[in-house]
Amino acid sequence: MPALACVDSYASDVFIPPSPQPPSSVAAVVDAWSPSLSSSLYRIDGWGAPYFAANSSGNISVRPHGSNTLPHQDIDLLKVIKKVTDPKQTGGLGLQLPVIVRFPDVLKNRLECLQSAFDFAIQSQGYESHYQGVYPVKCNQDRFVVEDIVRFGSQFRFGLEAGSKPEILLAMSCLCKGNPDEAFLVCNGFKDAEYVSLALMGRKLALNTVIVLEQEEELDLVIGLSQKMNVRPVIGLRAKLRTKHSGHFGSTSGEKGKFGLTTTQIVRVVRKLREACMLDCLQLLHFHIGSQIPSTSLLSDGVSEAAQLYCELVRLGANMKVIDIGGGLGIDYDGSKSGESDLSVAYTLEEYAEAVVASVRFVCERRSVKHPVICSESGRAIVSHHSVLIFEAVSSVKPIVHEANPDDIQFLLESEEAYEELYSAVMRGDQERCLLYVEKLKQRCVEGFKDGVLSIEQLASVDGLCEWVLKATGGSDPVQTYNINLSVFTSVPDLWGIEQLFPIVPIHKLDQRPGTRGILSDLTCDSDGKIDKFIGGESSLPLHELESNGGRYFVGMFLGGAYEEALGGVHNLFGGPSVVRVLQSDGPHSFAVTRAVPGQSSADVLRGMQHEPEMMFQTLKHRAEEVMHHTKGGVEVEEDVEAEFGDVAACLDRSFHNMPYLVTEEASMSNSLSAAVSNLGFYYCDEDGFDYLSA
Repeated sequence: MPALACVDSYASDVFIPPSPQPPSSVAAVVDAWSPSLSSSLYRIDGWGAPYFAANSSGNISVRPHGSNTLPHQDIDLLKVIKKVTDPKQTGGLGLQLPVIVRFPDVLKNRLECLQSAFDFAIQSQGYESHYQGVYPVKCNQDRFVVEDIVRFGSQFRFGLEAGSKPEILLAMSCLCKGNPDEAFLVCNGFKDAEYVSLALMGRKLALNTVIVLEQEEELDLVIGLSQKMNVRPVIGLRAKLRTKHSGHFGSTSGEKGKFGLTTTQIVRVVRKLREACMLDCLQLLHFHIGSQIPSTSLLSDGVSEAAQLYCELVRLGANMKVIDIGGGLGIDYDGSKSGESDLSVAYTLEEYAEAVVASVRFVCERRSVKHPVICSESGRAIVSHHSVLIFEAVSSVKPIVHEANPDDIQFLLESEEAYEELYSAVMRGDQERCLLYVEKLKQRCVEGFKDGVLSIEQLASVDGLCEWVLKATGGSDPVQTYNINLSVFTSVPDLWGIEQLFPIVPIHKLDQRPGTRGILSDLTCDSDGKIDKFIGGESSLPLHELESNGGRYFVGMFLGGAYEEALGGVHNLFGGPSVVRVLQSDGPHSFAVTRAVPGQSSADVLRGMQHEPEMMFQTLKHRAEEVMHHTKGGVEVEEDVEAEFGDVAACLDRSFHNMPYLVTEEASMSNSLSAAVSNLGFYYCDEDGFDYLSA
């Protein structure tokens, strides 16, 4: 029968796809491309404004003061990474990727914008109280993040929210450095006697602690311990509202929610407090509609329901002062400004604040109740933008093109009906049938290979023929797999756990057209360790071809400052990334690195799993000494053995002290024994005098 052919036939009856030829440099046409086109392609202006943009050099710029950032204050993210990763002997910090880059200036701006939005709504609507927020430390418990929030928010009486005993200890300590008399310390979560005692101790330390009842049984603990410790507590209660939204995050709210009291339980709590002569201690109502509230209409419904409960508590005699609207202030992960998914919200900060203030004001004025202080627990909206995860694509795997050998596929003409069907479909230009018959032919040949009828060379040649057909008919998959120096489970656990998507963008080359599309495959030995879903409903990401001369390709994951670090595990014993803290400065490159901490070493993660790296090192060193002296006995080689043993010991020591991630060629020069040991410390510069350390 006729053979598949393209222009010329070979001497054999079966067409062999030619090897791909590189395009002629004369005929090559370079399409015009610009950073603005990349900005549209990756939706940077949608999810990134006003903090991230593509600059004229084709790199991602960070605008540390948001919309108030002056042109000379933009921070080029690629320059930051160069400073962080360059060896120490050339003026860099010698850190290994992946790295989390924190921008405290962005954190400060987020706090100021949140406060400003509520201040404006309160003033414009004639609201007769004020806004006083708290940061839920569960979103990111990093010491410097929490201390920054307390310091930046001190002028606003901004407080903290804790949900466990370690968190309440953290919060109490940090608030002592801020505005301890007025800033709220909201104590949520399950409570035992020790937890309640810590909260009451906070009152003794003149901290403004509020114990929020999540369950009815907690009240007996609060009453008993407050009397025993001779402390008059401030009590809040969390109400289970009927209002909830239908998305993934809505499962934490409504009558079936994990926390909170029903109306029946609330009535019983009020009665019990009255009987204990402590009804005046009940001062705060807390509720939570759910994270990522998609619209202001849903927000208004929930706040109005809660405001009615607040007014009822006032009617029942409680000394109510604060309504805590909980979390839920969402961010726009995909730049769509839509309320139709968990990835975006259909409102601005200003519209959110306006809806909250209007709903509380309307209900309270109708019930002739004094306007309460409005508190919120907006963790995600505060910390998400300030942190960027940078990692490197170290290699890529292109779709494999097999070359067919005429002798190896001659059998198709003799015995394969599937080949005849494929040939006919190609001649008719029937793409749908081509795809069907390609799969049929491949399946038949795989069965023949399993039965021992076909050789591996024949199977490979059939694959090559099928790949050519798919490419010729437009049915091939051009997506490459980019291998990234990262653990998804450690650094982006929500992507794996709940399929949360984050913006992922190359931080440079944005002035060049991406030449391919790719998915990202991490270092772990786990098939789930990949990123093949991206914002915008995409199953691959536009990327640039990796340079053959060893040029590095840096990719950033944005808006991941909330939850990811706290939730990350050590799957395959890949530990946490390096962390650097970058402030805007007036130096030549507009930034200064004020703190740099290497990521967890192999020894660190081993120790976390109850291993003893020091003993492991000694065991391996002893084994090396035994083996080398046994296999190379004799006086004449003693010096060689000692030298080799020293190399082995140094190699083992380096491996224990280095991070578990891949070491690039550029970084390997600094990975001597002494450098590995010195990197266990951290670099720190006092922020009050950081200008001389500008990059």
